[in-house]
Amino acid sequence: MFEAGESSARHPAPATPGAGPAREGLSSAEVRQRTEEGRVNRIPGATSRSIWEIVRANVLTLFNGIVAGSFILLFVLDQWRDALFGFSALGNSLIGIIQEYRAKQSLDRLAILHAARSRVIRDSLPRQVPAEELVPGDVVLLSAGEQVSADVRLLDDGYVEADESFLTGESEPVPKYPGMVLLSGSLIMEGSGQAVVIRVGPDTFAYKLTAEAKRFSLVTSEIRAGLDRILGVITWLLLPTALLVTHAQIQNAGGWSEAFTSGRWIPAVVGVVASIISMVPLGLVLLTSVAFAVGGVRLARHMVLVQELAAVEVLARVDVLCLDKTGTLSSGAIAFDAVHDAGVPPPDGWKQALEWFGAKAEASTTAASIGAAFPAGRVLQEASSVAFTSAQKWSSVTFRPGSGAAGTWVLGAPDAVLRGSPSQDHAHGRAAALASTGLRTLALAHLPGPLPSGAEGGALPSGLVPALLLTFREDIRRDAPGTLAYFREQGVTLKIISGDDPRTVGVLARELGFGPETTGAPAKGSSTAQGSSTGQAGAYDARALPTDPVLLEDAVENVHVFGSVTPAQKRDMVLALKRRGHTVAMTGDGVNDVLALKEAHLGIAMDTASPATKAVARLVLLDGRFDRLPAVVAEGRRAISNIERVSMVFLSKTVYITIISLTFALLLCPFPFLPRQLSVLDGLTLGLPAFFLALQPSARRYTPGFLKRSLAFSVPAGFCAALCVLAVSLYAHAAARFSSGEIQSAAVLTLALVAAWILVVASRPLTRSKSLILAGMYAGLGLLFTVPAVKEFFRLEWPPPDLLAATGLVAVAGGAAIEAAARFQRRLAAAPANAR
Repeated sequence: MFEAGESSARHPAPATPGAGPAREGLSSAEVRQRTEEGRVNRIPGATSRSIWEIVRANVLTLFNGIVAGSFILLFVLDQWRDALFGFSALGNSLIGIIQEYRAKQSLDRLAILHAARSRVIRDSLPRQVPAEELVPGDVVLLSAGEQVSADVRLLDDGYVEADESFLTGESEPVPKYPGMVLLSGSLIMEGSGQAVVIRVGPDTFAYKLTAEAKRFSLVTSEIRAGLDRILGVITWLLLPTALLVTHAQIQNAGGWSEAFTSGRWIPAVVGVVASIISMVPLGLVLLTSVAFAVGGVRLARHMVLVQELAAVEVLARVDVLCLDKTGTLSSGAIAFDAVHDAGVPPPDGWKQALEWFGAKAEASTTAASIGAAFPAGRVLQEASSVAFTSAQKWSSVTFRPGSGAAGTWVLGAPDAVLRGSPSQDHAHGRAAALASTGLRTLALAHLPGPLPSGAEGGALPSGLVPALLLTFREDIRRDAPGTLAYFREQGVTLKIISGDDPRTVGVLARELGFGPETTGAPAKGSSTAQGSSTGQAGAYDARALPTDPVLLEDAVENVHVFGSVTPAQKRDMVLALKRRGHTVAMTGDGVNDVLALKEAHLGIAMDTASPATKAVARLVLLDGRFDRLPAVVAEGRRAISNIERVSMVFLSKTVYITIISLTFALLLCPFPFLPRQLSVLDGLTLGLPAFFLALQPSARRYTPGFLKRSLAFSVPAGFCAALCVLAVSLYAHAAARFSSGEIQSAAVLTLALVAAWILVVASRPLTRSKSLILAGMYAGLGLLFTVPAVKEFFRLEWPPPDLLAATGLVAVAGGAAIEAAARFQRRLAAAPANAR
């Protein structure tokens, strides 16, 4: 009611929830009957993908269709030994389904525990019920900060301003008067009143839109977008490559007529399947989903609700973190401090006025602290009142003559209430002195008569007499200093954007380590140094911010602590930072933070946040611990760093298989591998190691350009691997003294050594766990060429000494070339950081 982080309605009539005609609401029997009829506000599958959607996303894909068709074809041709890739693809799908289902269960459980609740009147008594238990005819109490959970019609004592951007895309709040309908998904920004439920659940107009807006997503990220582009290119390459390889295989089988009459077409088909299946990076898609899903589960254990999995990636690459003060940096608990002289004797009735404001404890924590300090036995009945809004920063009550507190009492921010007369200026100076000590300060002023017409729009008359100054204490959250220190160490720019008095904000900022150079106005002579500012004594006064977008960008870029910021300014400041190329996160808990949270790349809501704030945030800190954020950052960095590492390996494989397939096809040479041989190589040098590497810890900060960096390594590394296989095969064929089995084994050994080195390079920096994973890979490759039964199954043998020596030399040369590619990739990755 009196904080920048909290707001209510602005209109001349009284408007508190429950005001106006008394209503009994529905009876328990009526609610029970309508519930049994199924007329409840339950929306199925609103928080995550259904089980069928999870199965469909992991099974019914183009690449899985290619794999399934190839698997069936080889079984029909009695070539089951070369159909091992089918079991690998099945395992990929099962792992993806299980991991995402586990994530779904964890996050749905948290969503249910912290689901929105609605205040209703039933059996003539107000009570709170889960939003999904609303039924038609329920009388709902609405106030600022709440999200409308069903379609309702505003009753005759209400007025609200609703943000309907979820439904219409229009960001400006829409006034709603008695008799008007509010749609499910709307956010109450201002005002209060009562409304009757007219439609629930799937019958609501906004059902599909709100269900989609709240849906838990796995796909909105730079990483997933980059992978989709790669998969699209591979899809276009598959058909022409398959045709060329088919032609080459048939020609090596004696030509089209000879191959089909002699039965040699079957080995040719096996070669085609080997090349096509190896081009499909099935494991890459799987491990991306697994990494994000596991990240969501781990964060759930930290009591962090991830409403969209891509949020894990976004926070890991945030470079500007905007922070609201109340409820984020401070505990949010407001304790009444003292009453101070405003410079003139206070008019009679000031205590009764404070009792009235304190009786509105449901409106704000500040009002509750006033109510605790000035408890009222019987609250005076007002003639009219104006409720608080974040824009005007004051509220008022007018009592009838003879009530003992006659006239109008205005309570609000000193900058809004005290301006104009000499006595007000004197009181304003005293308020500034109090605010500079870090105390939250409010001013109480008196007008003998009612407010003049037009005051409801925020314009107060000059005849207000200062009555008292009130101060309140806020405690800094114990976990705030350490958390902010962590972000500074990580190179993240911190900005405090608060609606409170700039002097109060400045004191808190200095206690949290913000230097004087970051809290005042821009340097003298700067293009942003316009208007007045509180300078180094406090935060930048947002009322002096320029309206020109370019100048605003300069101000927000150069200054880090702001006070007296309106909700619209918070949004504009976030947009200005985004225009400057920053990845912006915003934390908050008040309805005045909603606009900024929606525009930020990542909105983070505290546990004390209003339902409207939680509805637009991507992350919710369910236990209110600010120190959870470093763990979220670490989890995001682990996920995306490992996905990038794994993608480099898998894309290298796609590159070298594509080049090998096309080169051997154009040379009309037989494809040098069997499907079973490529399957086991994929498992040893890609699948199993990559799965464990995707779950390794990583603290490396993410920077944009994932696809460019991955391709900068994988394309040259893939070329190196393909050239190595081609060199060994051409040498063996040119020598004309080696059998086809020896040539094939030499190609497999060459590819195994080079692909293993690609994995080693991508795994750096090496740790003990990574070294154990790599050691297991090399041990598996050793068994592949030494265990008789394994060699027989995979049709492998040691090449003759001279061919083995050629294989070793080529593999060493390939490893050196891959090291050069890795060095080039590291330089490319460092380039954006140097540019900054």
